[in-house]
Amino acid sequence: MTALGIHLTLMIGPTVAVPAPLPYLEALQSVRVTHSDTGRSGFQLTFQAGRPGPSSLMDYPLLSLPLLKVFNRVILIVTINAIPGVLLDGIITDQQLSPGNQPGTGTITVTGEDVSVMMDMEEKNVEHPAQPELVIANKIIATYAQYGLIPIVLPPLAMDVPLPIERIPAQRDTDLGYLNEMAGRHGYVFYVVPGPAPFTNTAYWGPPVRLGIPQSALSVNLGPNTNVNTINFQNNALAPAMVSGQVQDRQTNQTVPVQTVVSTRPPLSSQPAVLVNQPNVRTTQFQGNGLNIAQSYGRAQAQTDASTDDTLTVTGELDAVRYGGMLQARSLVGLRGVGFTFDGFYYVKSVTHNITRGDYKQSFTLKREGTGAISPVVVP
Repeated sequence: MTALGIHLTLMIGPTVAVPAPLPYLEALQSVRVTHSDTGRSGFQLTFQAGRPGPSSLMDYPLLSLPLLKVFNRVILIVTINAIPGVLLDGIITDQQLSPGNQPGTGTITVTGEDVSVMMDMEEKNVEHPAQPELVIANKIIATYAQYGLIPIVLPPLAMDVPLPIERIPAQRDTDLGYLNEMAGRHGYVFYVVPGPAPFTNTAYWGPPVRLGIPQSALSVNLGPNTNVNTINFQNNALAPAMVSGQVQDRQTNQTVPVQTVVSTRPPLSSQPAVLVNQPNVRTTQFQGNGLNIAQSYGRAQAQTDASTDDTLTVTGELDAVRYGGMLQARSLVGLRGVGFTFDGFYYVKSVTHNITRGDYKQSFTLKREGTGAISPVVVP
């Protein structure tokens, strides 16, 4: 990988991950890491397995040491053009051995997920009296400080402080399940991002990131500047949905209408489907009981916001060497070279990194709410 300007660092260990010994690095055949804004990130490492001599008759050398055991911590650092970045900080959850029929064809494959898997190990019955979801999320994340979690928790549009005489938020799930449940009520997401430094992770609870500085642009059909191998676009006119209905406010007992008309996400397209496709936008009935009017509007808007995210979907494969870096999921990226309809900025929903000796490809999925660029120029 160094000949292509890319260097992979593997750290692994039962308690504290340390640089992997040389035999593990020499046996490493492939690395696959998937980051997504929903669910846990996953990884798979494949090693060549062999028993070269009498000293290894008892067991495979890679298995004789405890480094590849389940629940060990794995950290992957990718350095591209002398710039390092943490690709993965995860936990091994599965180990497979395929001995092979010919000498040197056996493999050992370890599979795992990011450190948030440790938040999904125990179902709990916990009450959170007089605490809004913003406080609950911060409190839960703080209990996993041993994994270097740095919390970024953003307040929802409608934040309601529960009065103990009215209701007490109750958790009947794992910590990870409850964080996702709370996030889903507001059209939010929860995920753990490796880094910014080794042994640290960023725990994000909030709306999909639609603001900030975009990453280096994806370039299509631009001669020597092209860095995308394949790309495909799908415009789903049935994805957006408005919400309409009524709710009986639990505080006043009055019945009031609930209606959404647009998405509140920061726009990434000049022709959002909810406006262009009027009046042919789907409408769904609001379902909610025991809520006040602020909570009802907040949850209805969250449903609309989440539905518009799936309007325009882009899938493709990127050459990491020509791109010159790691495409980061859960952030923005510019796309150029396709034309006004599909050029512009996108939200990166997921990225799968496939690394072998001498090759590094990244498969991606991008999303936005409609067609048409909002900027006449996408900076490389």
